[in-house]
Amino acid sequence: MKITEIKELSVRLEGNVANALVSFAEHDVSLVAVVSDVIRNGKPVTGYAFDSIGRYAQGGILRDRILPRLKAAPSESLLNDAGTHFDPAKVLQIAVRNEKPGGHGDRAAAVGALELAFWDLNAKLNDEPAHLTIARHFGRTGKTDGVDVYAAGGYYYPEESTDRLRQEFEDYKVLGFNAFKMKIGGASLVSDMKRIESALKVVDGDGTRLSVDANGRFDLKTALEYAKAIAPYGLRWYEEIGDPLDFDLNRRVAEAYAGPIATGENLFSVPDVKNLVLFGGMRAGKDIFQMDAGLSYGLIEYARMLDLLENNGFSRKSAYPHGGHLINLHIAVGLELGGCEAYPGVFQPFGGYPVECALRKSRVWPTDAPGFGLEQKTELRPWLEQLSK
Repeated sequence: MKITEIKELSVRLEGNVANALVSFAEHDVSLVAVVSDVIRNGKPVTGYAFDSIGRYAQGGILRDRILPRLKAAPSESLLNDAGTHFDPAKVLQIAVRNEKPGGHGDRAAAVGALELAFWDLNAKLNDEPAHLTIARHFGRTGKTDGVDVYAAGGYYYPEESTDRLRQEFEDYKVLGFNAFKMKIGGASLVSDMKRIESALKVVDGDGTRLSVDANGRFDLKTALEYAKAIAPYGLRWYEEIGDPLDFDLNRRVAEAYAGPIATGENLFSVPDVKNLVLFGGMRAGKDIFQMDAGLSYGLIEYARMLDLLENNGFSRKSAYPHGGHLINLHIAVGLELGGCEAYPGVFQPFGGYPVECALRKSRVWPTDAPGFGLEQKTELRPWLEQLSK
């Protein structure tokens, strides 16, 4: 068994939305296909994955550095000891050969997209959903009752209004969501408070069903001003308050703000997460970790992050992966995490789930499709077909 071809395609995100710092109008995503020599139904079994949403594609890094290493490696060096499946840990080791420690950035996302495609491939070789393959590999039973999910949206649009924000969340509510996340920091504190109050009307004033996300925008002074202003609402969490590597700022806000905080989506390695745990003031049983396998070298590195959390007194139920897509849904189910986010209204063709996924009262279940089931997503299917040519 061997890999016959690895392909990458940069796919532009649809829509013109922005958070407090970034416009996504020019963003794209690296979609990867790993083609095996195993033939079923007249076609090679192929694993698909992508890095994540909200960054840029890493086609250059993949084509110039990562993929040549995989293509040059002996076929047997990518297989498990039994020779029956591909070994993601061996794939990761080969992919990062000759890369220096630190400076993770886009390199981590490039490898993440590739490594996750091998999980999709292995699950398809087993003819089962990826969450079952993931759970078995890591000695977990997985979740059978679905996972908690919230609708992430509330971005800033060129024609911004509180009515639009409220209607957006009302539409998500019709789909089956009853928990939501919105952006802050892209307007004045006064304007953002009006936006928060508008969003709260959708959940009948229940702050535990609404989170806010500053996307790393705030300095300490602004972070504390917002913390004081939102404290009376009892929000679900206050997310990525300042620069993701400013652990001192995170700690000082945690000391001043009684509500939960969330961070981690821009930490791409185990040492980064270790520093957050040791120096970021995160509180066990309260705060949320949002690391994303697609941005951090894939599932092997992400599982090491979970081990680090548990070894330091945190529960894996405090992990809610960033991303809002099918891959992280399978990871959350297979690794028994607290939940995940969804992008039901933005970031197509990657965001959200296909209609076949069951969604009730903000709990979601993956389908029985083999692998991550990306082929079931109508918006993504044309791009997968283009890669398969």
